[in-house]
Amino acid sequence: MPATTGTCALALDIGTTAVKAALFDADGRTLAEHGAPYDLLTPGPDQVELDPETYWRGAVRAARAVLRDAGAPPERVGCVGVTSQGETLIAVDAAGRPLRNAIVWLDNRSGEEARAIEDAFGVERVHRRTGQQEIVPSWTATKILWLRRREPETFEKAARFLLAEDYVLFRLTGEFVTDRGLNPSTLYYDLIEGEWWGEMLDFLGIGPERLPRLAGPGGLAGELAESAARDLGLAPGTPVATAPIDQVTAAAGAGNVAPGIVTETTGTALAICATVDRPLLDPQRRMGLYAHARPGHYALLPWAPAAGMVLRWFRDEMGGGRDEAALIAEAEAVPPGAEGLVLLPHLCGAGCPEMNPKARGVFWGVGAHHKRAHFTRAILESVAFMLRENLECLRALGAPVRELRSLGGGARSEAWLRIKADVCNMPVHVMQCRESAALGAAMLAMTATGAFASLDEAQARMARVARVIEPTAEADAYDAPYQRGLELYKNVQHLFT
Repeated sequence: MPATTGTCALALDIGTTAVKAALFDADGRTLAEHGAPYDLLTPGPDQVELDPETYWRGAVRAARAVLRDAGAPPERVGCVGVTSQGETLIAVDAAGRPLRNAIVWLDNRSGEEARAIEDAFGVERVHRRTGQQEIVPSWTATKILWLRRREPETFEKAARFLLAEDYVLFRLTGEFVTDRGLNPSTLYYDLIEGEWWGEMLDFLGIGPERLPRLAGPGGLAGELAESAARDLGLAPGTPVATAPIDQVTAAAGAGNVAPGIVTETTGTALAICATVDRPLLDPQRRMGLYAHARPGHYALLPWAPAAGMVLRWFRDEMGGGRDEAALIAEAEAVPPGAEGLVLLPHLCGAGCPEMNPKARGVFWGVGAHHKRAHFTRAILESVAFMLRENLECLRALGAPVRELRSLGGGARSEAWLRIKADVCNMPVHVMQCRESAALGAAMLAMTATGAFASLDEAQARMARVARVIEPTAEADAYDAPYQRGLELYKNVQHLFT
């Protein structure tokens, strides 16, 4: 397809609790952004659902708000890029109409089905094929098997099994298309071959014709249909492009497209993305491997379920009415190491590299001299310690770590960034764009439509570093507290039952 005449890209990021839209120009400047939140449904224990139409309504609402705020006429938008959460299952009929609520990735009803897949294939075989180091109810294959066993009528009527991005792409274009980089954690995508895994499909009782067409990473899904164009306020025929899973797309939006660059996102959870140029599987299965947005490359994605949420929990329960910024300001007066106070921040279980869903949070070394500021300091340091541990794990695995880029809400705190730079003893690059997943989707759409010759060219033009936080003379002061935290976990992990 030739380069488009429009000079801007509209990006849609279909998240777990909101759709975010943003409009970017070819220099990576954010012209407008808007979020459309929604509430998840919990119809039963371990069940999390959402009406798929909610994703579309959110996309329309957010996109219209962005175009209005930017004052952008339809012809100014040259392409649309879409990224999303992974794993969420949407079963549709031949006309693309949902047959039931989406089963959101957070849903854990399919535990028995996860065990059935593990019994049939084994974790090691699944890891070699899909890059996923564990078999859990989050993955889409377990949800399809649950439908086959528990809702057979829906299973039989389903013409396509889609993910959230796929559904929005269908509403935009009328085509059933998915991005290769979105699918490794479905468990039925062969990461190495880049195709659907036939043996897993046979086990689930479906064929490839009941799945969308594979594209990408960052491929063209089709053109904007007339009905969708009316809904969004765009021109019919506008090219629409796919993107990988949101964390990988965010890494691309931060310029993390070459080995040696690592992005860390401190939001509710801690998510790390390391670019590698070969399928580097961890023999100890501590972290998952995904397809990268850059062709021929892969992404290692270690993560931990609790990071920023620990600070929010402390603010809400023990913050004395102070907001997070005020708590962090107090903590800046406390020296590195929080005067002996150490936190294991595992409020929701431990993540990589010591996966343990039964682990819980521990404050250790509490003394009468410790004040609220010490506890806040220990929280900030604990997240930085998790980051350092995973960076060391990546290096030991053979993944180069030369540059660290910081995203998410944690990147707004200068004090937290300084702690991370000192704990990891390396500069932390802070990106100019706060919505890196949306920017990554825009970059991929512009590349797919010919505005840029490659993703490398797109990121060189659009991904901008706002500032660099250098390590200080206090960096060495964190070595002993860091080692103390590792030793603490080793000595108490047997108590998590």
